Amino acid sequence: MKSTPRELGYHMPAEWEPHEATWLSWPHKEESWPGAFERVPEIFVEITKHLTESELVRINVADQAFSERVTSLLRKGGVNLDAVRFHFNPTDDAWVRDHGPIYVVRDSPGKRERAIIDWRYNAWGNKYPPFFNDDVVPSRIAVEMNELLFLPGIVMEGGSLDVNGRGTLITTEACLLNPNRNPHLQRAQIEQYLEDYLGITQVLWLGEGIAGDDTDGHVDDLTRFVSADTVVTVVEDDREDENYEVLKENCGLLRQMKDQDGQLLRVIELPMPAPVYFQEQRLPASYANFYLANKSVLVPTFRDENDEKACAILQKLFTDRKVIGIDCVELIWGLGSIHCVTQQQPAVY
Repeated sequence: MKSTPRELGYHMPAEWEPHEATWLSWPHKEESWPGAFERVPEIFVEITKHLTESELVRINVADQAFSERVTSLLRKGGVNLDAVRFHFNPTDDAWVRDHGPIYVVRDSPGKRERAIIDWRYNAWGNKYPPFFNDDVVPSRIAVEMNELLFLPGIVMEGGSLDVNGRGTLITTEACLLNPNRNPHLQRAQIEQYLEDYLGITQVLWLGEGIAGDDTDGHVDDLTRFVSADTVVTVVEDDREDENYEVLKENCGLLRQMKDQDGQLLRVIELPMPAPVYFQEQRLPASYANFYLANKSVLVPTFRDENDEKACAILQKLFTDRKVIGIDCVELIWGLGSIHCVTQQQPAVY
């Protein structure tokens, strides 16, 4: 009997493919942004406002009272509430990229179907308990929306992988091979899970992640597909910066990598902002943590001279979308940015 998504014809689509909606888990855990939480909901309002211009925004909240508080904030921010849907899924934190549903799709003539993958979630190696509520979010959504559900049974986070929708996935050894995720699995076994559940045909491995990243090296702070044959990757020009060698090595690896058709990847460099610190802690500020909406590219900015340069590079790559910079200086104090707090729901027809 066919049982895996790949055997049933499903695959994970690229982020730039059409969305029905974007998922958010509304922030409420103040200790994730100690001393700076007040500004965080305002940033979520700004993100929501831009997203509702081209797609639905589905927001996880604990209950009706929570949804009413968020509605008040959104109304005050001028958000189109007709494009907002609330879902009563209690969460432990706001990082829906990692605890939310990962969607796969199946295409046939004139039709696209959708299913949900619910990987296990352990808050990046049991770093931030409790995480039970976050772990069950995808299954709760699948039940509510009557979606086909697959349970691989291993730990995996959305921010740890990126796909081109044609069969190639990129990730990092630092994260997926870390013993705090799946210590019982070897590299080949992890690759098999990715192939079976995301319908990909090859895995490209980068090395370490950027400084300050508590996820052990998520690829969405490093390197992102921007088309089937092209990636952007962050580079550091300052030889004295701790990211310099790591990013140089990853860039070198990328320039030797090939796509699923055996063609060398096209590699475009993105700058890094100057180091961002809060209370003497280095934060994982990176322009690679952008999110691709239907009609826009939401890019984290850091009040840095490279903000404009990074946005201009991305605008040249996404001529069909408007690149919008969003100040994420306070958001990044939670050790994540725009891509970390969003999760796409592919459109079906």
